[in-house]
Amino acid sequence: MFYEPEKRNHGLPHDPFKAIVAPRPIGWIGSYGKDGNSNLAPYSFFNAIGSAPPFVCFSSDGYKDSVANIDETGAFSCNIVSFELKDHMNKSSQSVDRSVNEFELAGLSEEKCRLVNAPFAGEAPVVLECVHLETKNIKDRHGNPSVSHLVIGEVVGIYIDESVLVDGILDVRLLRPVARMGYRDYAVADQPFEMTRPDQMK
Repeated sequence: MFYEPEKRNHGLPHDPFKAIVAPRPIGWIGSYGKDGNSNLAPYSFFNAIGSAPPFVCFSSDGYKDSVANIDETGAFSCNIVSFELKDHMNKSSQSVDRSVNEFELAGLSEEKCRLVNAPFAGEAPVVLECVHLETKNIKDRHGNPSVSHLVIGEVVGIYIDESVLVDGILDVRLLRPVARMGYRDYAVADQPFEMTRPDQMK
């Protein structure tokens, strides 16, 4: 089959795009508003986009509280969702009033980042502390604004729980990060395999 997303002519019960680009890591974004309210929300349009220095980004369909908070305060945390925290993450995905604290809603402890003005989940096995660099409303090929707001941050602090480290290596089998697969499907990454690049085999 072939279809054009703009025409939505796929003829399927649901648009398969999000299931095609999968698995996608989940950025569980923690932020404060200038009013002091705390926010925690998962975003599956999330990834690392550089390593020296490390950069991450996430995209929000709509100008939601996380984006507004980060624009106001200039900082956010990215909490990695382990398999054990999947239900907490799901609870925090609810659309609720800005005044609702999603840390409390999801039954999580709220901690303050060391280097940036943002909260994080105390139960998260890995946390990235990020300084906000840019928010960009993505335009389509015709130059029209889309619903997507891209947030880019520089990682200035990283917390890793000792329980997911083995001989100095972060062991994904212990971390068991959750990824989004599209539709209502998720996956857990806990079966890594190794491959060596051909130019490194000498």
